[in-house]
Amino acid sequence: MPSLLGFLSARCIGGIETVVNGVYTRTAEFNGRHALIQVSAGRGHHLVLTVRGLPPAVLPVLVAKVRRVFALNAQIAEVEAQLGDDPLMARLIAARPGLRVPQGWDSFEQAMRTVLGQQISVAGAMTLAGRLVARYGQALSLPLQGIGLTHVFPQPIAIVEQDLSALGMPRSRAATLSTLARAVLDEPRLLHPQADLEQWLRRLCQLRGIGPWSAQYLALRQLGAADALPLGDVALIKALRLLEGPDAQLADRAQAWSPWRAYAAQHLWASLS
Repeated sequence: MPSLLGFLSARCIGGIETVVNGVYTRTAEFNGRHALIQVSAGRGHHLVLTVRGLPPAVLPVLVAKVRRVFALNAQIAEVEAQLGDDPLMARLIAARPGLRVPQGWDSFEQAMRTVLGQQISVAGAMTLAGRLVARYGQALSLPLQGIGLTHVFPQPIAIVEQDLSALGMPRSRAATLSTLARAVLDEPRLLHPQADLEQWLRRLCQLRGIGPWSAQYLALRQLGAADALPLGDVALIKALRLLEGPDAQLADRAQAWSPWRAYAAQHLWASLS
C-alpha cells in the first residue's frame, strides 16, 4: 500500500484528488451525482472505503471499481513466482513484495492523463491536468466541498470543441486531446477492454497524436493488460540503466518478463522513488 499511495500521490490532479496521511481521496460522478471517495489501509490486507454523496444501491459498482483501481484481484503470487526468475526482477520484488499495477479511475480521465504526459515530466503533466480540471471540470456539489477538492473531471463534451493550447501545452498535444474526446463521443466503448488487444492497440494508434507509447501505456494503466509495456518510456529506460548499466536495452531485457511486463514496468518505476 505505501508504494501504491506514493505512486498515486505523485500523480494527483489538483481539485479532484489528494493523498494525505495515507488516505487517497478523490471526487467522482455516478449517474449525474457527485461523490467523495476515500480509500485507506485497514487491518491486514484489507482496504477501508468511505463514501459520501451516493445511495447504498451504487455501492456494489463502486466497490468493484475500487477493487480494479487498486488491483485487488491481481494474482500476485503467480506474478512474482514467474517474474522472479529474472535476477533483476527478483531483487525488485524483494524490495517491494506484493507491488501491484494500479488502474485508472475512469477511462476518459486516464486517456487525458496519458496524452498530457507525452514527453514531459509527471509533475508537468499534473500541472496541465489541474488547469484542465479548473477550466472545464464541473464544480463539485456544495455539500461535498470543504477539504480542498473542488471539481469532478471534465466530460468529453466539455472539451471537444475547445482550444486547449490556451492551458499552456503545444497545439499538437491540444489537438490530440480534442481528437480523443471526439473519438470517445463517437465511439463510447473505444477505451473499453476488448478480446483482441492487438486490434485495440492498432485502433487507438489510428487517432492523431496517439502512438505506440500512449497506446501501450493506456493498455497497461486502463485495460489492465498484464503484458503491456511502453518501450519508449524515458523513466523505464532510466530505471533499467541505473540498475544494470548504461548499455542495458529495455526491449531486449523485457523479453524475459513476459507475460508480466506491466508488473515489471511498475517495479522499475517504483525503483526510481
